[in-house]
Amino acid sequence: MSNPDDLTPDPSRQSATPIRDAALRGAVVTCFVLVVVALVRGYGDAWLLFWAMVAILAGFLVAGPKRSLGLGAGITSQPRAARRSSVAEAVLAQIPDPVILVDQRSVVIEANRAAYDLLAGLKTGHPLSFALRTPDVLDGIQEVLEIGAPLKVEYSERIPTERTFEVHIGPLQADVADPEVKAGVVLFFRDLTSARRLEAMRADFVANASHELRTPLASVLGFIETLQGPARDDVKARERFLDIMKGQAQRMKRLIDDLLSLSRIEMRAHLSPTQTLDFASIAAQMVETLSPLAKERGVVIKVTLPDRPVFVFGDRDELLRVAENLIENAVKYGESGGRVDVEVARTEGPAPQVAFSVQDYGPGIAPEHLPRLTERFYRVDVVQSRDKGGTGLGLAIVKHIVNRHRGHFDIASEPGQGARFTVRLPEAAPRP
Repeated sequence: MSNPDDLTPDPSRQSATPIRDAALRGAVVTCFVLVVVALVRGYGDAWLLFWAMVAILAGFLVAGPKRSLGLGAGITSQPRAARRSSVAEAVLAQIPDPVILVDQRSVVIEANRAAYDLLAGLKTGHPLSFALRTPDVLDGIQEVLEIGAPLKVEYSERIPTERTFEVHIGPLQADVADPEVKAGVVLFFRDLTSARRLEAMRADFVANASHELRTPLASVLGFIETLQGPARDDVKARERFLDIMKGQAQRMKRLIDDLLSLSRIEMRAHLSPTQTLDFASIAAQMVETLSPLAKERGVVIKVTLPDRPVFVFGDRDELLRVAENLIENAVKYGESGGRVDVEVARTEGPAPQVAFSVQDYGPGIAPEHLPRLTERFYRVDVVQSRDKGGTGLGLAIVKHIVNRHRGHFDIASEPGQGARFTVRLPEAAPRP
């Protein structure tokens, strides 16, 4: 069976055929003329010249096809190289983790989509140092090129969120049979962010839970011992102690729920939400949910919403949690003002944003407390916070959710003037 490549017309071979035929005709004519001249001059010279011309003609006949085949082979090798390159690109595209190939000068040869998403300045044909300025990785490339053995280094970035990668650097040997394949290095990035966050979450949970749960647990244990001892037959004391124990148990439940919520948010901090949501509808829903609490405390909630939907990329449950924490805090801690203003608006500019603000008219917050309000378990008034059912984690949860949504969280307050909490998120294009 013939090779399909052999059946395909070769343009180089077709173009070389007329040239070879013309040369052959010219050589024949030349030989004939020279033979005639040689016969006139003498038999011996004519016979010698005749065989010389035969040798020249044989050279034309033999060398002509070789040149044609050589040109054809050189051109037909290009489609095979193109096919090999397309296969490599297809394989790289299916790898979910970032992969980068560089040559001996650390110039980027090829990379997959995950690598371009990770390194914004990455460009094919440019040095890797233009996009990645980590000395450990760049020095590791040179070391692998020198020793020819793979190694592992760690790479971390803090913008827009903190992420950690383990970079596998391996040598890419040159192919002697194929000069197009040059020696270089392949870099494979393995994301360790989730694993590191899980370790930190476990450590923080143990430390925070042991610290914050110690007081309510000690209180519950003390009341249990009292009920088992002196107050065993005291009905009034038993009822009062059971109510206190119930409150402490509920406090522990809220604390554990907030700790778990904060840990889940931190675990996904490096993953930006992709769902398109109308923030105005989220704020309206939460105002309606908290209206009974505001009415119970004598607070009026005034809502200002835009005329049309304003969209953001977000997680619905997390954004509801943001609105709930801010509005509930304003109702509880600013109830002396008797009013809470909730507003959702769109801000113009080169990068349009959606602003969600909650303003209360309570006692306000002293300036020295403002920088620390989003810290875990930080409270301006510990006793007041615990009496109102606070865990000290509400604003920390808001801050982490806003960071995950690539937004900004601002707090402005003056003593006696109330407090204003503002969340700004990048606006998303309306849904089709």
